[in-house]
Amino acid sequence: MRLGPFRFLLLVAILCLASPDARAQAGNVVKYRTTINDVKYVYGVAEPVARLKPGDTLELNTLDGYGNAIQKPGDTTANVKGGFNPLSGPFYIEGAAPGDTLAVTILDVQVDADQGIGTLDSGFAALSKTSYTPMLNPPLPETIWFYAIDHATNSATFHGVDSNYSVKIPLHPFWGCIGVAPSEGEARSSIVPAEFGGNMDSAEVSVGNTLYLPVSVPGALLYLGDGHAAMGDGEVAGSAIEVPLRGRVRVNVIKGQKIDWPRFENDDTIMAVGIYRPLDDALRIAFTELVHWMHKDYGLSELDSYELLSQVAKIHVAEMVDPNYVVIASVQKKYLPAKKK
Repeated sequence: MRLGPFRFLLLVAILCLASPDARAQAGNVVKYRTTINDVKYVYGVAEPVARLKPGDTLELNTLDGYGNAIQKPGDTTANVKGGFNPLSGPFYIEGAAPGDTLAVTILDVQVDADQGIGTLDSGFAALSKTSYTPMLNPPLPETIWFYAIDHATNSATFHGVDSNYSVKIPLHPFWGCIGVAPSEGEARSSIVPAEFGGNMDSAEVSVGNTLYLPVSVPGALLYLGDGHAAMGDGEVAGSAIEVPLRGRVRVNVIKGQKIDWPRFENDDTIMAVGIYRPLDDALRIAFTELVHWMHKDYGLSELDSYELLSQVAKIHVAEMVDPNYVVIASVQKKYLPAKKK
């Protein structure tokens, strides 16, 4: 379509009058292609693979939690080289400084394969013996399930390995790992979730949600990985339907706003993340953060927020298999006053 002079000038005027938020969303697209040769296995300070400005969109791919090393029957986790949960990044966000908040809006997530895998890995599951819960009985055997991905029906098919049974599961793709470099120069394993985000295995890292992360180092240093096609609450057997992903996220920096733990938000709901062991402490962190959020941004007293959450809050356990457990506490915005300006 060709624009006449008047329409062109009108379009320019509209863009100039757009709000700062709207202009920030109209950034550049930065493309990055991940291979097994350039992944990382820790969240920490490292040379960035790309730089983005606030408002830019990052278009990338990520490998599955096994580095795409398990492809066919007979393959095992012994095929995995380098480590688990390989990460794409880090991505340096211009202007992000300690004490700021990084906002990551999930624009698109697609399964980048025709099959996914599920694994039962000895010593890493909710109902298995671990170093935290030693038992005398023998460990469960390593077992691998292969899931055919049907892109036309947006589903994956579970086939029993010991049972003559199959069933289709709707796809809900999301990144299991997303986080920034921790504070104090720490480097944390890609297996670990904590206050910097990390291996949260949270299905909320999906289209339509914005994730807020505390910035602890210059540039934030954003990492993503561990693609999931679908996952039940708790990730109880230790894996989701593990897949490589491709997608797009938009980054922005909220200057001078300090948060202590990750948060999610969409048009209808605010969600606070608690990450710790035991599970009840993770829940306490999530609800304490939600009370503080409601008080600061929506003007309710902390006591009123606490009481209101007792009536209308929702919680779910994102995962309870990693070194720390993850709980998401949420409240719908329809129950809250208008947000303070």
